Amino acid sequence: MGTLLLTRRDVEALLDLSECVTAVEEAFRLHGEGKTAAPGILGFPYPGGGFHIKAAGLDLARRYFAVKVNGNYSGNPKALGLPAIQGVIVLCDAANGSPLALMDSIAITIARTGAATAVAARHLARKGSAVATICGCGNQGRVQLRALHLVCRLERVDVFDSDPERAALFAAELADELGIPVRPTADLSASVRSSSLCVTCTPSRNFFLRKVDVSPGTFLAAVGADSPEKQEIDPRLVASAKLVADIRTQCAQIGELHHALAEGLMRVENVHAELGEIVAGKRPGRESDAEIIIFDSTGTALQDVAAAAVVYEKAIGAGAGLRVELGV
Repeated sequence: MGTLLLTRRDVEALLDLSECVTAVEEAFRLHGEGKTAAPGILGFPYPGGGFHIKAAGLDLARRYFAVKVNGNYSGNPKALGLPAIQGVIVLCDAANGSPLALMDSIAITIARTGAATAVAARHLARKGSAVATICGCGNQGRVQLRALHLVCRLERVDVFDSDPERAALFAAELADELGIPVRPTADLSASVRSSSLCVTCTPSRNFFLRKVDVSPGTFLAAVGADSPEKQEIDPRLVASAKLVADIRTQCAQIGELHHALAEGLMRVENVHAELGEIVAGKRPGRESDAEIIIFDSTGTALQDVAAAAVVYEKAIGAGAGLRVELGV
């Protein structure tokens, strides 16, 4: 049958965010039940950015394996007019090794990251959480807000960015799209203190969110730290909160947990749970309305496989993409 080639436009047309949330939640559940192998990751830094390779398998309607190769160069948009993240996903049939599809990874990376936050918020945020702050007004900030809005009845959102004009544009666009008040803020601390939900999704190399900025009961999704050099959250805040990792070992290498470990403020054993353990009912989620819970979201290949499988199966049904014989 050949291998299906899917462009970014193909992927965007096929990947519905709500379906992605459902698929990612199932991937975390399977992992929490011990029904998946541990996902793998390799990182290769280069001046100005670097590459990471993530791989995992999932037994769904069929057995899938996927590898994603992403380049991440945060200076690209301003310097070259290129996306900050570029890459491909190879989706394979894990029963026989056949490459099923080669697809652009950008839309999948963006959507599955937002989907993980939605899953975490569904299980860890206080009931009735309705006020959110989004730190970082790029493509990831947009999908984070859209994903949160799928699982929480948001009534007001503050958005913060180092570029005030970008924050203002983001606020106007998302307020019109979602039909709720979205406003830019210059006072991040005040906005976060008045929020029950907060997402950080920036390329920051130094923490900007401190213990004094976060009120009791807040759910905080720390999304930006996906390499050892990146950091958004004060390690003292990380150590004092209930920390839920997407994958413990991965967070210890590249997430906010990494920085708390490096400063001797935590041990890996202090991580409350992985998200999959909570989704599977193996560990409790929120246990009081006063808890500050941080979701350390470094992005796992399990999410990539789950989203890529959705795209592939919908592409087959719709007759989308281009088939090629790679072995010819």
